[in-house]
Amino acid sequence: MSLSTDAAIRRITDGLIARSLPKAEWTHEAHFGAALDLLSRPDIDAFAEMPAMIRAYNAAVGTPNSDTEGYHETITFASLRAARAHLKTCAGAPLPEVLALLMASECGRNAWLTTYWSRERLFSPEARKGWVEPDLKPLPYP
Repeated sequence: MSLSTDAAIRRITDGLIARSLPKAEWTHEAHFGAALDLLSRPDIDAFAEMPAMIRAYNAAVGTPNSDTEGYHETITFASLRAARAHLKTCAGAPLPEVLALLMASECGRNAWLTTYWSRERLFSPEARKGWVEPDLKPLPYP
C-alpha cells in the first residue's frame, strides 16, 4: 500500500478514527500518514487525541493494550514529534510529499527509535504507559 494521495492518507485517518481500518493496513507508513494528517488538521490536537484513537482502534481489531503489546506512549509521542518536525520543514508541501520524505528519512525504518532508546528501555512497560526519555542519545525532534 502506498499513501501517495491525500485521499489515501485521509482514508487511513478516517479508518483509524472510525475503528474500521483493516488491521493489515495499519502499517508503519500508515501510522505516520495518520500522524501527519492529524497534525495538519486544525480541528484535532494530535498529541492529546491520537493516544485514545490508537487504544480504541487496537481494541476494535483485537489487539490488547497491555504491558507487552498495543498502544505505546513513547513511540507514539516520538513519532508525532518527528512528523511535526517534517511538516515544519516541508511547510506548504502536500501531505503525500511530506510522508514520502519522512519515509525516506531515518523514520522510515521500523526500528528507527533504537538509535535513541535501547530496546530494553523502549519496550519496557513504563515506556508503553508514559513518555520515557531516550537513554542512548537525545531525540532530535523537539
